[in-house]
Amino acid sequence: MPMPERKPRESSLSIFMLLPNMVTILGLCAGLTSIRFVLVGNYEIAATLLIFAALIDGLDGLLARRLNAASDIGGELDSLSDFVNFGVAPGILVFQFALSRDFATGWMFVLIFACCCCLRLARFNVNRDAPPPSGKPHFTGVPAPGGAMLALLPIFLHFYGLIDAKAHPFLFGLWMGIVGWMMISKIPTISSKALRIPREKQIFVLVSAAVIVGLMVTRFWLLMALLDLAYLGVVLYCILQHLRKRPI
Repeated sequence: MPMPERKPRESSLSIFMLLPNMVTILGLCAGLTSIRFVLVGNYEIAATLLIFAALIDGLDGLLARRLNAASDIGGELDSLSDFVNFGVAPGILVFQFALSRDFATGWMFVLIFACCCCLRLARFNVNRDAPPPSGKPHFTGVPAPGGAMLALLPIFLHFYGLIDAKAHPFLFGLWMGIVGWMMISKIPTISSKALRIPREKQIFVLVSAAVIVGLMVTRFWLLMALLDLAYLGVVLYCILQHLRKRPI
């Protein structure tokens, strides 16, 4: 039988088709630069760069869908970038900032966190083409950007002056291990795709946005700590709901 002819590949691409991968590379550069600032001891800039990487993490996928520019290389690039930004970079930041006093134990917790992030991303890649789960859209386990931000919660509280994150390195390391477990767990956690705002309550969302912008320019680390604690509360609620539904 004659072989079907393959469609010739275009020799050029529109710049708009490259935008999703460019955003992914931008996030990767932010994560790598965060490691650079950790090495010179500028931890606040390092943490800020990881926050920036988390904020733009979903933008590449959104652009790929809107522009119909999804590709296999884009999916793999996004996953590899996420491992650096939300597995490796936060682990190095936390270790250098608070865990290096107890080298053996502290580094063990960093390894646990990074490996859990890698396993979570590997599971996501395997199930990428699987049909979506029934019910409302949700993640299985805490997503990698959320896990990275939760891991940095003690640092946010330290920067604002509420706690001394360096005083209890073992507890900080234990928290890293707990966050790692939340990432690889099978607990359904909330997805932004499932959020719906009633029209009559949209004014509260707009006012909240103004409050967030105000805190961002006046009490940035307090804002990050409050957002982190709010997300942690949502995750704990999801865990309790999951445990209640499990058969005894």
